[in-house]
Amino acid sequence: MFFMVLVLVNYNNPDLFTFFVQQVGLWTHLDFNIEYNGDSVIFANVSVKDVKPEPLEEGGGGAGHGVSSGGLTVTHTYSVRWFESTLPHSRRAERLRDYSFFPKTLEIHWLSIINSLVLVVLLLGFVIIILMRVLKNDFARYNVEEDGGCDDLDQGDNGWKIIHTDVFRFPPYKSLLCAVLGVGAQFLTLATGIIVMALLGMFNVHRHGAINSAAIVLYALTSCVSGYCSCSFYTQIQGQRWVWNIILTSALFSAPLFFTWSVVNSVHWWSGSTQALPATTVLLLLGAWVLVGFPLTVIGGIVGKNRAGNFQAPCRTRNIARQIPQQPWYKHTAVHMAIGGFLPFSAISVELYYIFATAWGREHYTLYGILLCVFAILLSVGACISVALTYFLLSGEDYRWWWRSVLSTGSTGIFIFVYSLFYYHNRSNMSGLVQSVEFFGYSLLTAFVFSLMLGTVSFWASLSFIRYIYRSLKMD
Repeated sequence: MFFMVLVLVNYNNPDLFTFFVQQVGLWTHLDFNIEYNGDSVIFANVSVKDVKPEPLEEGGGGAGHGVSSGGLTVTHTYSVRWFESTLPHSRRAERLRDYSFFPKTLEIHWLSIINSLVLVVLLLGFVIIILMRVLKNDFARYNVEEDGGCDDLDQGDNGWKIIHTDVFRFPPYKSLLCAVLGVGAQFLTLATGIIVMALLGMFNVHRHGAINSAAIVLYALTSCVSGYCSCSFYTQIQGQRWVWNIILTSALFSAPLFFTWSVVNSVHWWSGSTQALPATTVLLLLGAWVLVGFPLTVIGGIVGKNRAGNFQAPCRTRNIARQIPQQPWYKHTAVHMAIGGFLPFSAISVELYYIFATAWGREHYTLYGILLCVFAILLSVGACISVALTYFLLSGEDYRWWWRSVLSTGSTGIFIFVYSLFYYHNRSNMSGLVQSVEFFGYSLLTAFVFSLMLGTVSFWASLSFIRYIYRSLKMD
């Protein structure tokens, strides 16, 4: 068995004031380390860290090679070391987890979780203070005996109470909003299902495409969730074009996915890469969406439309919208998006590196229990920060919270894409057109998915909070 590895090696010039000299070297010896249990191989790796490459310039031959007039003579050697292991063959993936990629004591992961838990506790405490102290004072000030109706309650008041006749005014682009909520609910279901399946040991760590295949199947099967949630809420807020809503819901993610995949696959085809999918696989995936995904979206939308009830608004809405006062700079949309996006991102930033290294590197991710904890923390942080930002928005007599609640924590996807730029330039060795197009194309889709999921969670958290505070007011 002979192995030959050509490398570029830097040799320092003795003169400190001259540049490094680039020379070609050859590793002529490889060390194989193999762990076994009975007749099964548990773990194997090859190393050259204890061997220096031999320079291939004339006159630089060592013991393993030499240069003569007839050409280059090279002698290759290798060594094999066998280590007996007590780990059974069925648990060999644990050896990958305990190797170089993950620290053996998992300090970084636990510190990341502790940091995220502290962030959640602080945010929960902040929200509880709003609910228990600030709102208590607001209720004591607002809940006074009034002889008039609901329209007379805002005389002489300010703050979030005065906009009670406008806070439930339906937003513009209702169909798009409902499509975002529907697709976000679908991906929440899909992500939870993938993590639970991984915890149950349904994915073999050595089959790299198992999770991708499961995600494709689950995406098609959970299309009914997006259709149901979108069309149900669209009917509640008095939407009329429910057929267009179903089509928009079905195309909200599938259209960007198809466009991105088309560009990436075209680049692969043009470059002659083996990553390009054959025509049969393309037709199979397209058939799965046409025959399963889209029909389930339509069925879910019809069921959601028929089962939709009334929109539960504690206050009735006036026909004429009140004027919104000038807002300070720290209550503008961009500031809320920066705050609402950075805090959830900070909760997953450490774990995000390992996910990127698994998706775009040669590592294997096996810590699905920690991943589930981080995912729950991410959703909790998004819900808490959305409630806090919504309260500040309403306290400034601004009732345009519908889209603001989606964008506030949905902007986490922007931070994730910015992190992907950092990872590409500082943590990966990728380069060239093929790798760049694939990396940035699918990174954009990943950021879009996170925006949909967190935007959905923050919207429902804000809606529940608003219903609670206005239901607590004494209004006729």
